[in-house]
Amino acid sequence: MGSDDITLLLTQVGMRLDQQEQRIQEQEQRIQEQDQQIQDLVAENERLKTLLKDKGASKGSKSPKFTENYSVDKHKGSRKSKRGRQSTGRRPQHSKVSLIDDYVDVYEPGVAKSGCIERRQQYVWRIIDGKATYICYRLFARPESQQLPTIAGVRSSLSEYGIEIILIVAFLHYWVGISLDNTCGVVKFFTGLGLSKSQANALLEQLSRDWQDQYDTIAELLSRQLVIYIDETGWKVGNDSCYTWAFSTAMHVLFRCGVGRGKAEAQAIVGEQFEGIGVTDDYGAYQSLFTEHQLCWAHLLRKAIKLMLQHPEQTEYKAFLDDLYRIYQQAVRWQKDQRLSVGRTDKVNSLKTRIRKVCRDAGTPIDKDTMPTHQQTFIRLQNELVNGIEALFVFVVHPHVEPTNNRSERNVRREAEVRKGGRTSKTDHGAERRGIIMTVLATLNTRFERFTLKTLLAEIDRWVDAGISLFQAELAEIKQANAPPMA
Repeated sequence: MGSDDITLLLTQVGMRLDQQEQRIQEQEQRIQEQDQQIQDLVAENERLKTLLKDKGASKGSKSPKFTENYSVDKHKGSRKSKRGRQSTGRRPQHSKVSLIDDYVDVYEPGVAKSGCIERRQQYVWRIIDGKATYICYRLFARPESQQLPTIAGVRSSLSEYGIEIILIVAFLHYWVGISLDNTCGVVKFFTGLGLSKSQANALLEQLSRDWQDQYDTIAELLSRQLVIYIDETGWKVGNDSCYTWAFSTAMHVLFRCGVGRGKAEAQAIVGEQFEGIGVTDDYGAYQSLFTEHQLCWAHLLRKAIKLMLQHPEQTEYKAFLDDLYRIYQQAVRWQKDQRLSVGRTDKVNSLKTRIRKVCRDAGTPIDKDTMPTHQQTFIRLQNELVNGIEALFVFVVHPHVEPTNNRSERNVRREAEVRKGGRTSKTDHGAERRGIIMTVLATLNTRFERFTLKTLLAEIDRWVDAGISLFQAELAEIKQANAPPMA
């Protein structure tokens, strides 16, 4: 056989293979179309059965009986399954029909109902009056419409759970701090909705992706504030020890979970130097991070109180605490005195003088071999006050600044309780997801008089209607106000 014959033979074989492949593709396409037709017929059959039953009941006639088997099961085995086809894990459409509690028709907006036809159905679990309800949404639109109407409170055309269910899971797991297993148990007990742990985890994953932009927006809003309060607490990612940071203002809260404790973690949010006032404890990472720095007086007073309680026989510790607290009380009175429109700097200078007078042992060399531990602690506290004296009374000069870091301490307290309960993050991604969801929930909590599911849903509905969240609107307004005037 010559080379030309071989070439011709190979060409013929290739043509046959191409024809065979085309036939296979056509058959697969036909099978998919038949599957869809069967599903549509099953749904239509169920709807007609319900309609006939209702009509019969209204006329006092007997309920019709259906002896024919219209289910998809009847047709199983009538054809071979597609080669390599695997289950997606989603409930088959025919099995959803028996669970339906109600039908809701959704029409294309701005179009007369008479001009619409049913284009698709979507099955979604919703919480209605506190009870889990399975709804079949029938979507109607014009035959030529490329985009079907959306369902209020349902994030996408593939969603099987309403946004209220996602928020309930997020609130229980992150805000309340219970495990995912217990979250599913609570949801089932109160609503009757059976969620698996993997389903609940998938809902949280969806929410964190949806809220990533909101997290970034809140971070930028924080970096533009005049005063920021920062605190951190220990955290775990798997077996690794790390930290969770809380950045707070009167209207914003941001969490960074499962990260280090270095200065760079704070700079990732506020920049290399925050152009405003920072309120923190005396942790070294905060040094030179702010234009002005206010040390937390609660931390300082707690150290003096602890020293006095642990060593009541040392009368000088009690005297020191009394003097220090009187200085703090005087500073607070001057902060609140609205008559001090001028002269606040003079008041601060007098307070600094009193601090230096009270801390008479500041600068004393510490001999760790001969000096009692409590005395070493007493000297270190005085050194801390004198060395940080410029950061003690910023709140007197700027009355809108709080003298303590209690705002962020409250935010990390919940995280500390979760950590103590052993419910920390298993992975870096899980820690990041927690930070995103907790940030949006905590920031929304600052905006509502009552933090409830109803207020959360109402706010998110406004985001969808407006096409922009309240955080994004705030940031846009700030940028517009700071934009240079046009020539």
